[in-house]
Amino acid sequence: MNAFVFGHSMSGLPIMGYRFGSEGPRVFILGGVHGDEIEGIWATHGLLSKLAESFDFKIQLTLVPVLNIDGMLARERRNSRGIDLNRNMPSNDWTSEVATERYFPGTQAGSESENKALVDFLASEKPALIISMHSWKPMLNINGDCRAAAEAIASKTGYVIEETIGYPTPGCLGTYAGLERSMPTITYEVERGLDQASVLRDHVPALLNGLRFMETSR
Repeated sequence: MNAFVFGHSMSGLPIMGYRFGSEGPRVFILGGVHGDEIEGIWATHGLLSKLAESFDFKIQLTLVPVLNIDGMLARERRNSRGIDLNRNMPSNDWTSEVATERYFPGTQAGSESENKALVDFLASEKPALIISMHSWKPMLNINGDCRAAAEAIASKTGYVIEETIGYPTPGCLGTYAGLERSMPTITYEVERGLDQASVLRDHVPALLNGLRFMETSR
């Protein structure tokens, strides 16, 4: 495992990343885009702990457990400037219009330092699969050619696989990477309200199963 600084938050805090493996498909797992979706953050930290003990996958994995570190510390969906990072990505459908303050996208696409680091990483690495950990209604929302990987995860959770999350999400990672740049993206919505023990018991093994599947997708 190699730890590195992925980027910095708008308040200047480091966003940590962790690299595993040196061969095989590139996989990127991202957590904490929304700082108040703690279930997804528990899953990414649980995965990190498991992989730090042992990593035997033939993939190149980058794991960023918490992108929105300021939001997590404040128990807030948005970043320290009140911007929803998953509405601020510079996708073709980005808009400054917003129905409620909770989803405020900012006044310019890709304006936030957290997303600038994310955009730079994606341009450099071009992962074969992105898994973005959230929490809401139990679901695997797929953008791009990643249904088989989602099925490997769903085999451990029973979660439904959907091509739409059910409402407009302009400026989101799934559109930016999965639909517009051929980097298949799974938005993994862990059931909100689960206790930490249940998240670690059910969702860390599901993520590991997804990683194991990726060994075969060269």
